[in-house]
Amino acid sequence: MAGPDYDTQIKQLQATMSTIGQVLDLEQMRTEIADLGEQVAAPDLWDDQANATRVTGRLSLLQGQLERYEGLLSRIDDLAVLVELAQDEADADTLAEADRELASLKKSIDALEVRTLLSGEYDEREAIVSIRAGAGGVDAADFAEMLMRMYTRWAERNKYPVEVYDVSYAEEAGIKSAEFAIKGPFTYGTLSVEVGTHRLVRISPFDNQGRRQTSFAAVEVVPVLEQTDEVEVDENDIRVDVFRSGGPGGQSVNTTDSAVRLTHLPTGIVVSCQNEKSQLQNKASAMVVLKAKLLALKKAEEAALKKDLKGDVAASWGDQMRNYVLNPYQIVKDLRTGFESGNPQPVFDGEIDGFLEAGIRWRRNAEKDTES
Repeated sequence: MAGPDYDTQIKQLQATMSTIGQVLDLEQMRTEIADLGEQVAAPDLWDDQANATRVTGRLSLLQGQLERYEGLLSRIDDLAVLVELAQDEADADTLAEADRELASLKKSIDALEVRTLLSGEYDEREAIVSIRAGAGGVDAADFAEMLMRMYTRWAERNKYPVEVYDVSYAEEAGIKSAEFAIKGPFTYGTLSVEVGTHRLVRISPFDNQGRRQTSFAAVEVVPVLEQTDEVEVDENDIRVDVFRSGGPGGQSVNTTDSAVRLTHLPTGIVVSCQNEKSQLQNKASAMVVLKAKLLALKKAEEAALKKDLKGDVAASWGDQMRNYVLNPYQIVKDLRTGFESGNPQPVFDGEIDGFLEAGIRWRRNAEKDTES
């Protein structure tokens, strides 16, 4: 790579970082960090645990964002020095190192740029993911379990803890449904683009005639709420059922009726939780999920009303959003963004960042179209 090309690409990276800095509003960010730091230092901070959790969480988030931004700026400066040194000494090994760092920087800056697009009201929250097997019988149940593994592997790659609230296992293989939280900053905003129907085409491992099978699974993502969020739930509107926790093949997880199922009668929303040994803990966890789903329902109704007022919008989220084809050829393709991978196995192993970033950019462009 010639010297001028390095210079041009480094300047492009610097320009992108400048734009990101404007979006992040670094001056305001530093002011807020200083204010939150003073609150954290207050001796009575933990007298109000909910507020203390909010303050410390927000401080950690902002500090992480600022450190990430400043770290990338420093890497760009280091890259410029590395390139200059390599070119002065005509050192092929150092130039190769500069190439690798340039590619790595582009990827990191692209990811940070995508993060700045997550500016929705709840985008910075943690995510509750629900997966439900659809049409396709046992293949659909197996596919639902493959998707659950895909998202949990993605979480592991990002070092985000996963808390499983409930899994309903199918009789032969796979799962009927699952509900779990992925606990990391902006996981809701990031994973919310996964909402919709996912479609798998493959030779069924459960068909003794080796026929090709198409199966479906639905993915829902809602944000974890904070105590300051206003979602009122009338206890009279909830039916509470308790049952014994169970695992694959009916194996008992618990010998007491500790699992809890909540049914919200006005909407029909049903939430189960069986990950805790205490019935009270399971009820509390189920209530967190129920409130999140009620908020998502409210937001969806508001969005539908706005859409009705605006008229038809050409670019909208379709129900079926991604195909996973394993036979007669191999490809995973997003039907909204056109992003695709010719190697499905890494995708099922959690390598979905390309799909997530393309989805976030697509959604932002769709939102701009509706605003114009």
